[in-house]
Amino acid sequence: MATKPFNSFEIAQTQFDGVAEILGLDAATRELLRTPMREFSFTIPVRMDDGNFKFFRGFRVQHNNSRGPCKGGIRFHPLETVDTVRALSMWMTWKCSVVDIPLGGAKGGVICDPHNLSEREQEQICRGFIRQAARNMGPTIDVPAPDVMTTAAHMLWMLDEFETIHGAKFPGFITGKPVALGGSLGRTEATGYGLIFTVREALKEMNVRPEETTASVQGFGNVAQYALQLYTQLGGKVTCVACWDQEDQTAYTYRKKSGIAFEELRGITDRFGGVDKAKAKELGYEILPGEAWIEQDVDILIPAALENQITAENVNKISPKVKLIAEGANGPTTPEADDVIRERGLFIIPDFLGSAGGVTCSYFEQVQSNMNYYWDKDEVLGKLDVKMTSAFIGVSELARKRKLFMRDAAYVIAIDRVARACRDRGWV
Repeated sequence: MATKPFNSFEIAQTQFDGVAEILGLDAATRELLRTPMREFSFTIPVRMDDGNFKFFRGFRVQHNNSRGPCKGGIRFHPLETVDTVRALSMWMTWKCSVVDIPLGGAKGGVICDPHNLSEREQEQICRGFIRQAARNMGPTIDVPAPDVMTTAAHMLWMLDEFETIHGAKFPGFITGKPVALGGSLGRTEATGYGLIFTVREALKEMNVRPEETTASVQGFGNVAQYALQLYTQLGGKVTCVACWDQEDQTAYTYRKKSGIAFEELRGITDRFGGVDKAKAKELGYEILPGEAWIEQDVDILIPAALENQITAENVNKISPKVKLIAEGANGPTTPEADDVIRERGLFIIPDFLGSAGGVTCSYFEQVQSNMNYYWDKDEVLGKLDVKMTSAFIGVSELARKRKLFMRDAAYVIAIDRVARACRDRGWV
């Protein structure tokens, strides 16, 4: 039986439509918010190291800027699609809104695989992206940041190109920069730490101590790494990590029932979050199939990589022991899987709340860059903790008060704030 291809944007719209009903939004507001306000699609020509030209497709989607300049990462991925970028821009609008920072949602992407590109070729893609989009981006218009398979180095190339075009310094144009060149201390850890701040609060509500829990993590990029680090510092034990193997072009789950040490696993991981399989075996890890992470007898599941990871096909493999799903990735759970999770009464920290630590700290970086005054790391992470804790408590209280699923409660808060801003501006 043929299955319909996965489409992130259709999922984002389906989620929006359900909450629009709860809020009783009028037809005009629904039409405005369920589609992006602006989209850009362009070709980036690059002279490759062998002297030949290759052309890369790039996208930038600005979903909504009623509450402030657009904000969102730029990702490099060989399977990137404009619908994925549309969905991520929409989720970013809700993400900024749910933590109540004065920004809107955007997202960008380039169809490419950095694994197969030299540093020079990647730099040319970065500079070419900005040359195509510079007229429609800027510190008061649209502020990019790193995302999947992009780094601080990529952001610095983009910033340099933007400043070269405009002939002035604009450190607030891009976030996720190297600390020595206007980046914020704490930004590297922000998304993973922000997720665990919400996990800590969820466990408090459930009257469960972190040191009494175990977790299984999907992904081992930046978000997963720092989530694992802080979770284990709180006393929790991670027994499984699943990630992509570039050489084998498949995913594996690495299990160590005695507990995974952050520094040990990161020591055998490449810059894209891929674990060295042979070294993992030497260190005593079991090598299991990629989807095994979701089947583990743990208390917490943390999907922290790509979208479409908990689906109708695998949601029933979740162990009865699982109490909490903390989403560190964007769109990791499909609506069909959500229905099962809701029926089972599992506590869920929805993606655009759980992963909002990154954009919150990006906002802090933006503020620091624009005023040319920088905070120390403890101040940044302290402000992040306050923001994430406040946002979680607001969502959780609404969920209890109105007997809503946590994802719906987060959407109600986020969408209502954006809808009000659009109405106050006279857009609808």
